[in-house]
This record gives sequence, structure tokens and C-alpha cells, in this order.
Amino acid sequence: MIKILIVDDEKPICDLIDINLSAAGYYCKTVQDGLKAIDMIETENFDLILLDIMLPGADGYDIMEYIRPLKIPVIFITAKHEVKDRVKGLKLGAEDYLVKPFDVVELVARVEVVLRRYNKTESVLTAGDVVVDMDARKVTKAGKQIVLTNKEYGLLVLFISNKNIALFRENLYEKVWGDEYLADSRTLDLHVQRLRRKMGWEENLVAVYKIGYRLEI
Repeated sequence: MIKILIVDDEKPICDLIDINLSAAGYYCKTVQDGLKAIDMIETENFDLILLDIMLPGADGYDIMEYIRPLKIPVIFITAKHEVKDRVKGLKLGAEDYLVKPFDVVELVARVEVVLRRYNKTESVLTAGDVVVDMDARKVTKAGKQIVLTNKEYGLLVLFISNKNIALFRENLYEKVWGDEYLADSRTLDLHVQRLRRKMGWEENLVAVYKIGYRLEI
């Protein structure tokens, strides 16, 4: 399982990120102090670090200098929004820079992008009794293979990768169809309905009013 360290001096933010990344299938640890973060990085292996800049003990820039030789990808998450701060963080070797306040769905998406860049994505996704073998592009439910169209498969991967997170209909359409979403289009809804029936997720794949859909597992 992908292991992520969340370093932020605000515990509510750590908890929010932890809840949503855990729901997406990642194993997370949190810490609110810079020096304690360095201790954890020394003793444990992490696939990705989400790092605030303004921290007690040692700030994010200092921690980044320590992390860089270890080749662990880092995403800065900070309230420092000026261009000079972004440039400094990226020049220190961060893979991405996200400014608070941020959308949780965007954070999960950025995490996925960085992990793919480092070939650290999971080859197998699970949700209850559903298993998706990404390498073989094979989907099984309770051991029985489920045949899906390309679009249904794309939606399934997105829903399982973002379990318990509400996904915007526009984002779903753009990621799976690769085109701009039209408000009067029923294409996405029809595909979700078919996926819901095929997977037996009538109670799990729910519509979220004025947003889109959420897979509840």
C-alpha cells in the first residue's frame, strides 16, 4: 500500500487530508512538528510527503533540503501563495505546490499525478469484493469477472481511486471522455447507471445533488 506522510502544524488540516486520502486507498501518517517529521522520515519509508512550509521546529524549506537526497517526492501544501514562494519550493525539488485553502478532490488528483510520475501507483485497486487488476485491465466481483466498456472501466477506476469522495460530474466527464462537459448531456448519467447495475452498486454509487457522484464503501 502507498504510504504518505502529512506534515502540517494544523491538526484539523492533517485530519482532513488523512480522512480523504485514506478513503482513496492510501495509508497515511500525520505530524505537526518539523523536527518530528525529520525523525519519522529517518525511521520509516514513505512514498510521498505532503509538506507545509510554516512549521515549528524546522520549516518546510529546511525539511525539503533534508528530503531531497532521499528521492522522496514532495508536494508543498501551504498558505504562502506568492510566486516567489512557489518558485523557491519548486527549485528546492518539490513536485507540486498547492495553496491553502484547496479542494480535496484536486489534492487527491495531484497526489495521483505525482505517484504516477514516480511509478508508485497501485497495480491493483479494491473496493469491497471488487478487484481491479490495472495491468491486466481485468475487473472481478466476488471472484467473477465483470465485462465493462472502456468508458465504464474508466469511471470505475476513478470511483475506486476516490472512494467516499464526491466527484464533480464535469471532472468525471473530462477525465473519461477527454472532452468538455455539456450541461444537458445525459451520456455520463447513462454510463453511471450501467456501471451501477453491472457492479451491483445500486446502494453504493450515489448521486450527490448539484455535484456528481460518490462511491460509498
